[in-house]
Amino acid sequence: MKMNNCPKQLLWIFLLGLPWWLHAQKNTVSGNVKDAANGEDLIGATITVRELPGTGITSNAYGFYALSLPPGQYTLRFNYLGYTPLEKPVDLTKSDQTLHIHMQASAAQLAEVEIKAIRDDRNISNNEMGVARLSPAEIRSVPVIFGEPDILKTLQLMPGVQSAGEGNTGFFVRGGASDQNLILLDEAPVYNASHLLGFFSVFNSDAIKDVTLYKGNMPAEYGGRASSVLDVRMKEGNNQKFGVSGGIGLIASKLTVEGPIVKDKGSFVVSGRRTYADMFLKLSKEESVRKSSLYFYDLNMKSNYRLGERDRIFLSGYFGRDNFGMRDLFGFDWGNATATLRWNHLFSEKLFSNTSAIFSNYNYKIRLETDSSSSLAINSGIRDLNFKQDFGWFLSESHTVKFGANAIYHRFAPGEIKTGEGSSFNSMVLEDRYALESSAYLQDSWTISPRLSAEIGIRYSRFNYLGPGTAYDFDQDGNVTGEEEYGEWENIKTYGGWEPRLSLRYQLNDVSAVKASLNRNYQYMHLLSNSTTGTPTDLWMPSTNNIDPQISDQVAVGYFRNFADNTLEFSMEAYYKRMNNLIDYRNGADLFFNKTIESELVYGKGEAYGMELLLRKTRGRLTGWVSYTLSRTLREFDAVNDGDPYPARQDRIHDLSIVGMYDISRRWKFSATWVFNTGDAATFPSGSYEFEGRRIPYYTERNGYRFPNYHRLDLGATFIARKTSRYESSWNFSVYNAYGRQNTYAISFAANEDDPQKNEATQIALFRWIPSATWNFKF
Repeated sequence: MKMNNCPKQLLWIFLLGLPWWLHAQKNTVSGNVKDAANGEDLIGATITVRELPGTGITSNAYGFYALSLPPGQYTLRFNYLGYTPLEKPVDLTKSDQTLHIHMQASAAQLAEVEIKAIRDDRNISNNEMGVARLSPAEIRSVPVIFGEPDILKTLQLMPGVQSAGEGNTGFFVRGGASDQNLILLDEAPVYNASHLLGFFSVFNSDAIKDVTLYKGNMPAEYGGRASSVLDVRMKEGNNQKFGVSGGIGLIASKLTVEGPIVKDKGSFVVSGRRTYADMFLKLSKEESVRKSSLYFYDLNMKSNYRLGERDRIFLSGYFGRDNFGMRDLFGFDWGNATATLRWNHLFSEKLFSNTSAIFSNYNYKIRLETDSSSSLAINSGIRDLNFKQDFGWFLSESHTVKFGANAIYHRFAPGEIKTGEGSSFNSMVLEDRYALESSAYLQDSWTISPRLSAEIGIRYSRFNYLGPGTAYDFDQDGNVTGEEEYGEWENIKTYGGWEPRLSLRYQLNDVSAVKASLNRNYQYMHLLSNSTTGTPTDLWMPSTNNIDPQISDQVAVGYFRNFADNTLEFSMEAYYKRMNNLIDYRNGADLFFNKTIESELVYGKGEAYGMELLLRKTRGRLTGWVSYTLSRTLREFDAVNDGDPYPARQDRIHDLSIVGMYDISRRWKFSATWVFNTGDAATFPSGSYEFEGRRIPYYTERNGYRFPNYHRLDLGATFIARKTSRYESSWNFSVYNAYGRQNTYAISFAANEDDPQKNEATQIALFRWIPSATWNFKF
C-alpha cells in the first residue's frame, strides 16, 4: 500500500473546506474559565449567548474558549455543573475582547435556586453520545472494595462498561477486549492501569481533576484503540494558597500538597499514596513472613506556569510500582512511569495551540533465588516516546476546527532471562521490537442551525514495523517457513488507513434531542495473555508482518431527554460494532518467552450490539443514576469452535447498576450501589474419558456455559466531623458486598469422590463482605 500522497490528500481536504467555512468579518471574545477558589481550569464549561439561541461553545481541556460573533453587544452565559452560573456583558462592536472568568462553587443550599436560572442541558445541546463523565465528588462518594475511591470501578457502573471480574479494575467497553481501551493520564498512555493484581487502579482520586470515557463517537484527535478512550487529567494545583489534604485508611494512606509557585501565574501539586500491608507482616512471629513484602505506591506530580498572556507551560509526571516478595527467595515488581511536557500558545484570539512531548514506560521484573549460586531474573516491558501537536481554530460561531498530528516511537521488550551459574535454566534474550505509529487529523464542529449540528472528522493513521529484528513467515499450522533479518530503522511492514468520524444532533425541542454517530478505528497494538482477567506479565505486541491491525467500525443512534428543569437526564443509545483481525490462541498455545509467538495466534472477527439506558439525577440532596445495558458480544474464528460463532467471555446479556448518594444533613452523607449482571460466558468440560488410568476432561463448545448471575450491594457513609474555612476533617465508612453473597470468581472441576466416573464442579468465591474506614483531612 502506497502512502506517499496522504499528506497531499489531507491538504486538499483542508483547502477545499476553507471556502465552505469562511464567513463575513466577525469579532472574537476569548479567555479562560477557572475555579475562583484555586485557579484550576474548568474543562467543558458551557458558554452560550443570550441574544443568539443555539449559539455556544465549551471550554477545552485547558479551560480556554473562543467565540466569534458578528459585531454587536452580547450577554454571555457561563455554566458549569456544581458552580454558580454567571452572566457577563461583552462589547464586540469594534474589536476582539479578552474575558477571563472565575466561577464560584455553588453552596449546597443555594444550588437549587441559582442553577434554575440557567438550564444545564449540555447532554441535549451538544453532539456528544457514547460518553461517560465523572466528577471527583462522585468518585469519592461511590462505595467500592477496600474503601479506596477508584475511577475505574466507578466507570464500571456506567452503561456499556463491564468489569473484568470480582473487585477488578479491568473493564470492557461495548463488547471490546480489555486491550482495546486506550488509557491516557495527562496524554501519556498507561499500559497497565492496575495495582495489587487488579484490585486497585493506578489513579489516586486526590490527584485527578477530570475523567472522560469515550465509548463511541471519539473525536478525531483520539485513535490507536478499537473500542474506547479513557482521558484522565490531573489537577494543576491551587494558585491562590497552599494546602494539604490526605487520608488514612485500613489499606492505604495518601497525602497531597499543593500551592502557588507565583500567585495567579503558576502552581504545583504533589500527591502520594501507599499501602502498608507489609508493615503488618513485620508483626508476625514467623521470620519468613516478617521478611516478606506486599505493597504498592503512587506519586503524581504536576506544575504549570503562565509565561505571559499567550503562553503557558505544564510539566506532569506519574510514578507507581507494586512490590511483592517472599524473603530472599522470590520477588515480583511492576509499574508505570509517565512524563508529559506541554506548551500552550495562543497565536490569536481564534487559534489555540498545544504542543506535547510525552514519555511512557511500563515494565515488570521477576526474581527467583533458591541459593547463592542458583538464581533467575526475568524482565519485560514497553516504552514510548511521543510527540503531539494539536490546534484549535475557533473560526466562527458556527465552526470550531481542530487539527493536528502525532508520532509515537514504540520499543517492545518481550523479555530477558538472566540465570546464575548453578541454575538449571539457560539465559535467554528475546529480540526487542520497534515501531513508529503516526497520525494526522482534521475535525469541524459545525452548528448548522439552532437545532441541527454536526461533527465531521477524518483521521489518517500509519504504522511502520521497524528493524532491527528478525521477521518470520509461517504456514497455516504455525510452522516457520522462512525468516529475514532487518537492520536498524529498516521498514519491515507498513499499515495504514483512513478513520472517518461523524456525529449528528437534531434538537426536537427544548428538552429532547436525537443523535447519531459512526466511526472507524485502527488498532496496531495487541495484548497477549493466558489469563482471563489480565496480569502484570501480559505481553504487548505490535502489528507485524504476520499480525494485521485490528479494525473496528461502530454506528450508534440515541435519544436524549431532560426532565424536571434539567435535574433528571435520560438517554437511550443503541449501537452496532463490527471488529476484524481479532486475535485468539491455538489450543495449547505457549506465550511465555516464545520468540515465534506469532505462530501461536489465530485470527478472526467479531460483532457487538446492544442498547444502553441511563437515568441520572444531577442536583438536589439525592443524586445518582440507574444504568442498564442489554447487549451481545460474539466472536468467529475458523480455528475455534469449528468456525461457528460463539459468545465472547465479556458477553453479558443483562447489566444493571443503581447508584444513589443522599445528603441527609450537612454532616452526614450516605451512598449505596447495587449491581446485577448475567454471568460470564465460560468453557466447561462437557464430559471426561479414561486414559491410562486417568480421567481426562474433554471440551466441546467454546464459551457454551455461563457462571451464575452476579449481584452485590455496597454501602457507604461520610461523616463530616469538622469543617471551617481553614480546616476540614471527615470519616468515610463503607461495606463491600453488604448482604454477603458469595459470587462466583472461578469454577473448578474434579472427579467425584464417591463416583469417579462423574465430574464435580466446585465454586470459588473471593469476598463475603469487606468493611473499611478512612479518616480524611484538609487544611
